[in-house]
Amino acid sequence: MQTNNIAQLNKDFAFDNGNHQLSIKIGKGDIPVVEVQNEHARATISLQGAQVLSWVPTGEEEVIWISDEAIVSPGKSVRGGVPICWPWFGPHESSATYPAHGFARIVLWQLTNSRPLSANETQITFQLDSRQLDASMQPMWPLATVLEYRITIGRTLTLELTTYNHSEQTITIGQALHTYFRVDDVTKTSVYGLEGKDYLDKTDGFKHKTQVGPLRINAEVDRVYLQTTDEVIIDDQKRKIIIKKQGSRSTVVWNPWQVVAEKMGDLGQDGYRKMLCVESANVADDTLQINAAESYSLRVTYGVEK
Repeated sequence: MQTNNIAQLNKDFAFDNGNHQLSIKIGKGDIPVVEVQNEHARATISLQGAQVLSWVPTGEEEVIWISDEAIVSPGKSVRGGVPICWPWFGPHESSATYPAHGFARIVLWQLTNSRPLSANETQITFQLDSRQLDASMQPMWPLATVLEYRITIGRTLTLELTTYNHSEQTITIGQALHTYFRVDDVTKTSVYGLEGKDYLDKTDGFKHKTQVGPLRINAEVDRVYLQTTDEVIIDDQKRKIIIKKQGSRSTVVWNPWQVVAEKMGDLGQDGYRKMLCVESANVADDTLQINAAESYSLRVTYGVEK
């Protein structure tokens, strides 16, 4: 696993082309972060979990939400940003001691490439090789698998997660880009694009239900929308966040609401009112099987409109 050698990381991957810059620094919790600025956006990505912590298109407000009370420390996913859930979603099916949502979001990833695509776009690539996990993680996933995560930062933010199965057997994975979006007021926010879709309602015993009209948030929401591949739009009456995806058959929508948020302890004072998770995923009935020597890519692009 990559060490925290900031000088070497900068030597290998940093650049400064005037208005287009990339550098690696020590962030909170002594965890390295990549900072990017180009003519169309700025962004911050943590090497722990390859977790996007910030994306601000030029002339716009922050799109990604981070809790004011987020705990930043080695081995713990930050409350907010874009955690990568992999290779399972939710609790592990057989071991309660394994981390919820898998281990990809709590280990250091290797930074393998960075490049300016133009003055307006920056591309960064991270890699996680399961064969290089430490001894405590190896039993969780003994199968030879490599994750590649390509992030393209500009007027839009594109995230592409590819799973390469280098083992000699079929693997089964659940995955999600667990994106926390910043909204002005979740009680005034609507989600479009899920109308008529079936979903599992976690707050009601995982009952199968069907979405009627746009989704509006006025209570705890924890839903897995099944067989959803279309564009989804978050509208908070001040702007629209457009979500376009490929290779994702599930959409998870989550807001803990006040009572659950207070129990969690790291969402901050009224933090639930300022965030909404809309996750591009393959989970529940849409869990994936990847044959030996094959790969699978999940790709999502976020954009903002006034």
